[in-house]
Amino acid sequence: MTYTTSNTASEQLKAFQSLDVDQQLALFYFLYQEMGKSVTPAAPGASTVSPEVAESLFNQVKDLSFEEQLQLQRDLITGKNSLLAREYGSFSDTTKLLFWYRLAQGMDAQQVVPLPPEYKLSEQGQQLFGQITGLEFQQQITLFRNIVAPMGTDPNSAERGAGNL
Repeated sequence: MTYTTSNTASEQLKAFQSLDVDQQLALFYFLYQEMGKSVTPAAPGASTVSPEVAESLFNQVKDLSFEEQLQLQRDLITGKNSLLAREYGSFSDTTKLLFWYRLAQGMDAQQVVPLPPEYKLSEQGQQLFGQITGLEFQQQITLFRNIVAPMGTDPNSAERGAGNL
């Protein structure tokens, strides 16, 4: 049974990563909208999370223009090297989850660039949304960690001069 669960999560991770960057951002936002009440208590209570660190990066993002905020989120997904991407890359996976949750909260509060009101997920995105919301809670959290873990830039392997945000 563990193999099936692991295989399913691996397939869902690959499906998520196969979406274009904006669809990944939208799907992640919609997932947090759907499951935020469950995810929130799990993330801050986890042993490796640092709410202050996640909040610090969120505050830096919040101070950017909406255009810069959107570009930063895209850069995190694509692994573009920048100061903020290296800062994010130094986080534990659980702190990364908390940071994305804070971004979703910021979107709801109009502090972070919101999705256009008419935005729709692609058919592939909608199918993946249904699959993920159908997972057990712990499987969802594991999948979310696997999604956010490779995002950003590893601060130990990145060239320091690249990027400015």
